Amino acid sequence: MLNRRNFVLSSILAGGATLALPHKALAQAATSKRLLFVLQRGAADGLATLAPVADPQFDALRGAFAEDYDGVGLIDGLFALHPSYEKIGALFQQKQALFIQAVASSYRERSHFEGQNVIESGGAKAYSVRDGWLNRLLGLLPANDVRALALSPSIPLAMQGPQSVSSYAPTSLPGADEDLMARVGRIYESDPELGALFAEAQKTRAMAGDTQMRNLRDAEKVGGLAASLMSGADGASVMMIESNGWDSHAGQRGQFSRQARQLDALLAAYQQGMTNEWKDTLVIVATEFGRTVKLNGTNGSDHGTGSAALLLGGTVAGGKVIADWPGLRQSDLFEGRDLNPTASLESVLAGAVSGHFGLDPELAMRTLFPERTSPAAEGLIRL
Repeated sequence: MLNRRNFVLSSILAGGATLALPHKALAQAATSKRLLFVLQRGAADGLATLAPVADPQFDALRGAFAEDYDGVGLIDGLFALHPSYEKIGALFQQKQALFIQAVASSYRERSHFEGQNVIESGGAKAYSVRDGWLNRLLGLLPANDVRALALSPSIPLAMQGPQSVSSYAPTSLPGADEDLMARVGRIYESDPELGALFAEAQKTRAMAGDTQMRNLRDAEKVGGLAASLMSGADGASVMMIESNGWDSHAGQRGQFSRQARQLDALLAAYQQGMTNEWKDTLVIVATEFGRTVKLNGTNGSDHGTGSAALLLGGTVAGGKVIADWPGLRQSDLFEGRDLNPTASLESVLAGAVSGHFGLDPELAMRTLFPERTSPAAEGLIRL
Protein backbone atom coordinates (compact mmCIF):
# COMPACT_ATOMS: atom_id res chain seq x y z
CA MET A 1 0.00 0.00 0.00
CA LEU A 2 1.10 3.60 -0.54
CA ASN A 3 2.19 5.50 2.52
CA ARG A 4 1.11 9.10 3.13
CA ARG A 5 4.14 10.63 1.40
CA ASN A 6 3.64 8.50 -1.70
CA PHE A 7 -0.07 9.31 -1.74
CA VAL A 8 0.59 13.05 -1.65
CA LEU A 9 3.23 12.72 -4.34
CA SER A 10 0.97 10.68 -6.61
CA SER A 11 -1.88 13.17 -6.22
CA ILE A 12 0.32 16.12 -7.17
CA LEU A 13 2.02 14.28 -10.00
CA ALA A 14 -1.13 13.03 -11.63
CA GLY A 15 -2.85 16.38 -11.92
CA GLY A 16 -5.56 15.46 -14.40
CA ALA A 17 -4.93 11.77 -13.92
CA THR A 18 -4.89 9.12 -11.24
CA LEU A 19 -1.42 7.57 -11.03
CA ALA A 20 -0.85 4.86 -8.44
CA LEU A 21 2.84 4.37 -7.87
CA PRO A 22 4.69 1.15 -7.03
CA HIS A 23 6.74 0.73 -3.88
CA LYS A 24 9.94 1.44 -5.78
CA ALA A 25 10.93 3.00 -9.06
CA LEU A 26 10.60 0.73 -12.07
CA ALA A 27 13.56 0.10 -14.31
CA GLN A 28 13.55 1.03 -17.97
CA ALA A 29 12.10 -1.77 -20.03
CA ALA A 30 14.79 -3.63 -21.95
CA THR A 31 12.62 -6.28 -23.61
CA SER A 32 11.11 -5.48 -27.00
CA LYS A 33 8.05 -7.67 -26.39
CA ARG A 34 4.74 -6.08 -25.36
CA LEU A 35 1.66 -7.73 -23.83
CA LEU A 36 -1.79 -6.12 -23.53
CA PHE A 37 -4.48 -8.06 -21.65
CA VAL A 38 -8.07 -6.89 -22.14
CA LEU A 39 -10.63 -8.36 -19.75
CA GLN A 40 -14.24 -8.17 -20.96
CA ARG A 41 -16.06 -7.82 -17.64
CA GLY A 42 -19.67 -8.97 -17.59
CA ALA A 43 -19.39 -12.20 -19.61
CA ALA A 44 -19.17 -11.43 -23.32
CA ASP A 45 -21.27 -13.67 -25.55
CA GLY A 46 -18.86 -15.81 -27.54
CA LEU A 47 -21.66 -16.97 -29.83
CA ALA A 48 -22.14 -13.34 -30.87
CA THR A 49 -18.41 -12.68 -31.19
CA LEU A 50 -17.80 -15.65 -33.45
CA ALA A 51 -21.17 -16.98 -34.56
CA PRO A 52 -21.42 -20.63 -35.71
CA VAL A 53 -23.75 -19.63 -38.55
CA ALA A 54 -23.31 -22.92 -40.41
CA ASP A 55 -24.43 -24.96 -37.41
CA PRO A 56 -27.99 -26.11 -38.27
CA GLN A 57 -29.24 -25.15 -34.79
CA PHE A 58 -27.96 -21.58 -34.76
CA ASP A 59 -30.78 -19.76 -36.60
CA ALA A 60 -33.50 -21.33 -34.50
CA LEU A 61 -31.71 -20.58 -31.23
CA ARG A 62 -30.75 -17.00 -32.04
CA GLY A 63 -33.72 -15.87 -34.14
CA ALA A 64 -33.42 -12.33 -35.51
CA PHE A 65 -29.91 -12.03 -34.08
CA ALA A 66 -28.73 -14.38 -36.84
CA GLU A 67 -29.58 -11.67 -39.39
CA ASP A 68 -26.56 -9.67 -38.21
CA TYR A 69 -24.31 -12.12 -40.04
CA ASP A 70 -26.08 -12.01 -43.41
CA GLY A 71 -23.45 -11.46 -46.07
CA VAL A 72 -20.55 -11.93 -43.65
CA GLY A 73 -17.97 -14.33 -45.03
CA LEU A 74 -17.45 -17.69 -43.36
CA ILE A 75 -14.31 -18.56 -41.44
CA ASP A 76 -13.28 -22.22 -41.50
CA GLY A 77 -16.61 -22.99 -43.19
CA LEU A 78 -18.55 -22.62 -39.92
CA PHE A 79 -18.08 -19.26 -38.19
CA ALA A 80 -18.76 -15.60 -38.93
CA LEU A 81 -17.12 -12.76 -36.99
CA HIS A 82 -19.58 -10.14 -35.75
CA PRO A 83 -19.60 -7.29 -38.31
CA SER A 84 -18.88 -4.69 -35.59
CA TYR A 85 -15.39 -6.19 -35.33
CA GLU A 86 -14.35 -4.60 -38.61
CA LYS A 87 -10.72 -3.82 -37.77
CA ILE A 88 -10.23 -7.11 -35.94
CA GLY A 89 -11.57 -8.88 -39.02
CA ALA A 90 -9.02 -7.05 -41.15
CA LEU A 91 -6.26 -8.20 -38.81
CA PHE A 92 -7.54 -11.76 -39.17
CA GLN A 93 -7.25 -11.47 -42.94
CA GLN A 94 -3.69 -10.24 -42.47
CA LYS A 95 -2.98 -13.29 -40.27
CA GLN A 96 -2.48 -11.09 -37.22
CA ALA A 97 -5.51 -12.35 -35.30
CA LEU A 98 -6.46 -15.78 -34.02
CA PHE A 99 -9.81 -16.79 -32.51
CA ILE A 100 -10.46 -19.53 -29.95
CA GLN A 101 -14.08 -20.72 -29.71
CA ALA A 102 -15.80 -22.83 -27.02
CA VAL A 103 -13.21 -21.85 -24.41
CA ALA A 104 -13.67 -21.39 -20.66
CA SER A 105 -11.73 -21.26 -17.44
CA SER A 106 -11.99 -24.09 -14.92
CA TYR A 107 -14.86 -22.22 -13.22
CA ARG A 108 -18.27 -23.83 -13.81
CA GLU A 109 -20.65 -21.69 -11.78
CA ARG A 110 -22.16 -18.46 -13.08
CA SER A 111 -21.22 -15.68 -10.64
CA HIS A 112 -19.48 -12.64 -12.16
CA PHE A 113 -17.51 -12.04 -8.97
CA GLU A 114 -16.28 -15.61 -8.69
CA GLY A 115 -15.68 -16.01 -12.42
CA GLN A 116 -13.63 -12.83 -12.60
CA ASN A 117 -11.68 -13.85 -9.51
CA VAL A 118 -10.73 -17.15 -11.15
CA ILE A 119 -9.65 -15.60 -14.45
CA GLU A 120 -7.69 -12.84 -12.70
CA SER A 121 -6.06 -14.80 -9.89
CA GLY A 122 -5.44 -17.92 -11.94
CA GLY A 123 -6.61 -20.06 -9.04
CA ALA A 124 -8.33 -23.37 -9.60
CA LYS A 125 -11.33 -22.06 -7.70
CA ALA A 126 -12.60 -18.66 -6.59
CA TYR A 127 -10.66 -16.90 -3.82
CA SER A 128 -8.09 -19.69 -3.50
CA VAL A 129 -5.19 -17.47 -4.67
CA ARG A 130 -4.56 -13.92 -3.47
CA ASP A 131 -2.30 -12.52 -6.19
CA GLY A 132 -2.83 -12.32 -9.96
CA TRP A 133 -1.51 -14.39 -12.85
CA LEU A 134 -0.13 -11.34 -14.65
CA ASN A 135 1.86 -10.39 -11.57
CA ARG A 136 3.27 -13.91 -11.37
CA LEU A 137 4.13 -13.63 -15.07
CA LEU A 138 6.26 -10.58 -14.24
CA GLY A 139 8.21 -12.79 -11.83
CA LEU A 140 9.11 -15.14 -14.72
CA LEU A 141 10.51 -12.35 -16.86
CA PRO A 142 14.09 -11.08 -16.45
CA ALA A 143 14.53 -9.02 -13.28
CA ASN A 144 14.42 -5.24 -13.89
CA ASP A 145 13.59 -5.93 -17.51
CA VAL A 146 9.90 -5.06 -17.62
CA ARG A 147 7.55 -2.28 -16.62
CA ALA A 148 3.93 -3.13 -15.80
CA LEU A 149 0.95 -0.77 -15.90
CA ALA A 150 -2.81 -1.05 -15.44
CA LEU A 151 -4.85 1.48 -17.41
CA SER A 152 -7.31 1.74 -14.56
CA PRO A 153 -8.04 3.91 -11.50
CA SER A 154 -6.74 1.05 -9.34
CA ILE A 155 -4.65 -2.04 -9.89
CA PRO A 156 -6.91 -4.99 -10.81
CA LEU A 157 -6.47 -8.37 -9.16
CA ALA A 158 -4.77 -9.89 -12.21
CA MET A 159 -1.83 -7.51 -11.67
CA GLN A 160 -1.71 -7.52 -7.88
CA GLY A 161 1.17 -9.24 -6.09
CA PRO A 162 4.78 -8.78 -5.04
CA GLN A 163 6.03 -7.49 -8.41
CA SER A 164 5.96 -3.72 -9.01
CA VAL A 165 2.92 -2.48 -10.95
CA SER A 166 1.59 1.05 -11.50
CA SER A 167 -1.85 2.23 -12.60
CA TYR A 168 -2.85 5.25 -14.65
CA ALA A 169 -6.29 6.65 -15.44
CA PRO A 170 -7.54 10.11 -16.41
CA THR A 171 -9.88 11.86 -13.99
CA SER A 172 -11.64 15.21 -13.83
CA LEU A 173 -9.09 16.72 -11.41
CA PRO A 174 -7.47 19.98 -12.57
CA GLY A 175 -4.00 19.59 -13.97
CA ALA A 176 -0.88 20.73 -12.09
CA ASP A 177 1.07 23.52 -13.82
CA GLU A 178 4.73 23.16 -14.73
CA ASP A 179 5.91 25.56 -12.01
CA LEU A 180 4.29 23.38 -9.33
CA MET A 181 5.80 20.26 -10.89
CA ALA A 182 9.26 21.85 -10.84
CA ARG A 183 8.91 22.82 -7.18
CA VAL A 184 7.73 19.30 -6.25
CA GLY A 185 10.71 17.89 -8.10
CA ARG A 186 13.12 20.03 -6.10
CA ILE A 187 11.47 18.95 -2.83
CA TYR A 188 11.87 15.25 -3.57
CA GLU A 189 15.12 15.16 -5.54
CA SER A 190 17.19 14.55 -2.40
CA ASP A 191 14.99 11.61 -1.30
CA PRO A 192 16.44 8.40 -2.81
CA GLU A 193 13.08 6.61 -2.94
CA LEU A 194 10.65 9.41 -3.74
CA GLY A 195 13.06 11.11 -6.12
CA ALA A 196 13.13 7.96 -8.24
CA LEU A 197 9.35 7.62 -7.96
CA PHE A 198 8.89 11.21 -9.05
CA ALA A 199 11.10 10.75 -12.11
CA GLU A 200 9.34 7.53 -13.09
CA ALA A 201 5.89 9.05 -12.68
CA GLN A 202 6.90 12.07 -14.73
CA LYS A 203 7.83 9.72 -17.57
CA THR A 204 4.40 8.08 -17.40
CA ARG A 205 2.69 11.47 -17.30
CA ALA A 206 4.67 12.67 -20.33
CA MET A 207 4.02 9.50 -22.32
CA ALA A 208 0.28 9.78 -21.61
CA GLY A 209 0.23 13.08 -23.46
CA ASP A 210 -3.33 14.29 -22.93
CA THR A 211 -3.57 14.33 -19.13
CA GLN A 212 -6.76 16.39 -19.35
CA MET A 213 -8.73 13.58 -21.00
CA ARG A 214 -11.73 13.32 -18.69
CA ASN A 215 -12.54 9.62 -18.70
CA LEU A 216 -11.97 6.26 -20.35
CA ARG A 217 -15.16 6.25 -22.42
CA ASP A 218 -13.69 7.32 -25.75
CA ALA A 219 -12.43 4.05 -27.15
CA GLU A 220 -10.06 5.54 -29.70
CA LYS A 221 -8.48 7.79 -27.07
CA VAL A 222 -8.06 4.86 -24.72
CA GLY A 223 -6.37 2.81 -27.43
CA GLY A 224 -4.10 5.69 -28.34
CA LEU A 225 -3.30 6.32 -24.68
CA ALA A 226 -2.44 2.66 -24.14
CA ALA A 227 -0.11 2.74 -27.14
CA SER A 228 1.59 5.92 -25.93
CA LEU A 229 2.25 4.31 -22.56
CA MET A 230 3.65 1.13 -24.11
CA SER A 231 5.78 2.64 -26.88
CA GLY A 232 9.46 3.44 -26.81
CA ALA A 233 12.28 2.40 -24.52
CA ASP A 234 10.45 3.66 -21.44
CA GLY A 235 7.10 2.10 -22.38
CA ALA A 236 5.34 -0.52 -20.30
CA SER A 237 5.98 -4.10 -21.36
CA VAL A 238 2.80 -5.48 -19.77
CA MET A 239 -0.53 -3.66 -19.51
CA MET A 240 -4.10 -4.52 -18.57
CA ILE A 241 -7.30 -2.76 -19.67
CA GLU A 242 -10.75 -3.52 -18.28
CA SER A 243 -13.58 -3.44 -20.84
CA ASN A 244 -16.87 -3.20 -18.94
CA GLY A 245 -20.52 -3.56 -19.94
CA TRP A 246 -20.75 -7.01 -21.51
CA ASP A 247 -23.56 -8.31 -19.26
CA SER A 248 -26.46 -8.61 -21.71
CA HIS A 249 -29.58 -9.95 -20.00
CA ALA A 250 -31.87 -7.74 -22.10
CA GLY A 251 -31.68 -6.06 -25.50
CA GLN A 252 -28.47 -7.86 -26.34
CA ARG A 253 -28.49 -7.29 -30.08
CA GLY A 254 -27.94 -3.55 -29.89
CA GLN A 255 -25.88 -3.67 -26.73
CA PHE A 256 -23.42 -6.20 -28.07
CA SER A 257 -23.02 -4.28 -31.34
CA ARG A 258 -22.16 -1.10 -29.44
CA GLN A 259 -19.72 -2.83 -27.13
CA ALA A 260 -18.03 -4.63 -30.01
CA ARG A 261 -17.64 -1.40 -32.00
CA GLN A 262 -16.03 0.27 -28.99
CA LEU A 263 -13.59 -2.58 -28.44
CA ASP A 264 -12.80 -2.72 -32.14
CA ALA A 265 -12.07 1.03 -32.19
CA LEU A 266 -9.90 0.77 -29.09
CA LEU A 267 -7.77 -2.02 -30.50
CA ALA A 268 -7.52 -0.36 -33.92
CA ALA A 269 -6.22 2.84 -32.32
CA TYR A 270 -3.85 0.81 -30.17
CA GLN A 271 -2.43 -1.02 -33.17
CA GLN A 272 -2.00 2.22 -35.08
CA GLY A 273 -0.27 3.86 -32.12
CA MET A 274 2.15 1.00 -31.63
CA THR A 275 3.50 1.52 -35.19
CA ASN A 276 6.65 -0.59 -35.70
CA GLU A 277 6.39 -2.10 -32.22
CA TRP A 278 3.19 -3.90 -33.21
CA LYS A 279 5.37 -6.65 -34.68
CA ASP A 280 6.51 -7.52 -31.14
CA THR A 281 3.08 -7.14 -29.52
CA LEU A 282 0.55 -9.67 -28.24
CA VAL A 283 -3.02 -8.66 -27.31
CA ILE A 284 -5.22 -11.11 -25.40
CA VAL A 285 -8.97 -10.49 -25.13
CA ALA A 286 -10.90 -12.78 -22.76
CA THR A 287 -13.98 -12.84 -20.53
CA GLU A 288 -14.98 -14.64 -17.31
CA PHE A 289 -17.55 -16.95 -18.97
CA GLY A 290 -20.01 -17.03 -21.85
CA ARG A 291 -23.78 -16.76 -22.10
CA THR A 292 -26.70 -19.09 -22.65
CA VAL A 293 -27.16 -20.49 -26.13
CA LYS A 294 -30.88 -19.72 -26.23
CA LEU A 295 -32.18 -16.19 -25.85
CA ASN A 296 -34.39 -15.27 -22.91
CA GLY A 297 -37.74 -13.50 -22.93
CA THR A 298 -36.20 -10.02 -22.97
CA ASN A 299 -34.08 -10.58 -26.09
CA GLY A 300 -30.97 -11.14 -24.05
CA SER A 301 -28.99 -14.08 -22.80
CA ASP A 302 -28.16 -15.20 -19.29
CA HIS A 303 -24.93 -16.31 -17.64
CA GLY A 304 -23.40 -19.28 -19.40
CA THR A 305 -20.12 -21.18 -19.70
CA GLY A 306 -18.21 -21.50 -23.01
CA SER A 307 -17.22 -18.31 -24.82
CA ALA A 308 -14.61 -17.00 -27.25
CA ALA A 309 -11.13 -15.50 -26.77
CA LEU A 310 -9.13 -13.39 -29.21
CA LEU A 311 -5.38 -13.17 -29.77
CA LEU A 312 -4.07 -10.25 -31.83
CA GLY A 313 -0.65 -8.91 -32.70
CA GLY A 314 2.46 -9.24 -34.76
CA THR A 315 3.65 -12.37 -32.96
CA VAL A 316 0.36 -14.27 -33.31
CA ALA A 317 0.08 -17.27 -35.61
CA GLY A 318 -3.11 -15.76 -36.98
CA GLY A 319 -5.64 -16.32 -39.73
CA LYS A 320 -7.27 -19.35 -38.10
CA VAL A 321 -9.88 -20.45 -35.60
CA ILE A 322 -9.03 -22.97 -32.90
CA ALA A 323 -12.21 -24.83 -32.08
CA ASP A 324 -13.20 -28.36 -31.22
CA TRP A 325 -16.79 -27.47 -32.00
CA PRO A 326 -19.18 -29.20 -29.56
CA GLY A 327 -22.39 -28.46 -31.47
CA LEU A 328 -25.62 -26.73 -30.42
CA ARG A 329 -28.07 -29.60 -30.14
CA GLN A 330 -29.73 -29.88 -26.75
CA SER A 331 -27.72 -32.99 -25.96
CA ASP A 332 -24.49 -31.14 -26.84
CA LEU A 333 -24.96 -28.28 -24.39
CA PHE A 334 -23.40 -27.94 -20.96
CA GLU A 335 -26.15 -28.58 -18.40
CA GLY A 336 -28.64 -28.36 -21.26
CA ARG A 337 -28.25 -24.58 -21.70
CA ASP A 338 -24.66 -23.38 -22.34
CA LEU A 339 -22.04 -23.75 -25.01
CA ASN A 340 -19.98 -26.72 -23.87
CA PRO A 341 -16.34 -25.65 -23.42
CA THR A 342 -13.82 -27.82 -25.23
CA ALA A 343 -10.74 -25.64 -24.68
CA SER A 344 -9.09 -24.44 -21.47
CA LEU A 345 -8.72 -20.67 -21.17
CA GLU A 346 -5.84 -21.14 -18.74
CA SER A 347 -4.04 -23.31 -21.31
CA VAL A 348 -4.57 -20.64 -23.97
CA LEU A 349 -3.24 -17.86 -21.74
CA ALA A 350 -0.20 -19.85 -20.63
CA GLY A 351 0.55 -21.00 -24.18
CA ALA A 352 0.21 -17.50 -25.60
CA VAL A 353 2.42 -15.69 -23.08
CA SER A 354 5.05 -18.44 -22.90
CA GLY A 355 5.38 -18.45 -26.68
CA HIS A 356 5.42 -14.66 -26.84
CA PHE A 357 8.09 -14.16 -24.16
CA GLY A 358 10.05 -17.34 -24.88
CA LEU A 359 9.26 -19.02 -21.55
CA ASP A 360 9.16 -22.71 -20.72
CA PRO A 361 5.47 -23.55 -21.29
CA GLU A 362 5.37 -26.10 -18.46
CA LEU A 363 6.84 -23.60 -16.01
CA ALA A 364 4.41 -20.92 -17.23
CA MET A 365 1.39 -23.18 -16.79
CA ARG A 366 2.50 -24.34 -13.35
CA THR A 367 3.27 -20.82 -12.13
CA LEU A 368 0.43 -18.83 -13.64
CA PHE A 369 -2.34 -21.40 -13.21
CA PRO A 370 -1.50 -23.80 -10.39
CA GLU A 371 -3.37 -27.06 -9.85
CA ARG A 372 -4.27 -27.41 -13.53
CA THR A 373 -3.65 -30.67 -15.35
CA SER A 374 -3.94 -29.49 -18.95
CA PRO A 375 -0.74 -28.40 -20.72
CA ALA A 376 -0.15 -24.96 -22.18
CA ALA A 377 -1.69 -24.65 -25.64
CA GLU A 378 0.65 -24.89 -28.61
CA GLY A 379 0.72 -23.19 -32.01
CA LEU A 380 -0.62 -19.80 -30.90
CA ILE A 381 2.55 -17.78 -31.49
CA ARG A 382 4.72 -17.66 -34.59
CA LEU A 383 8.14 -19.26 -34.03
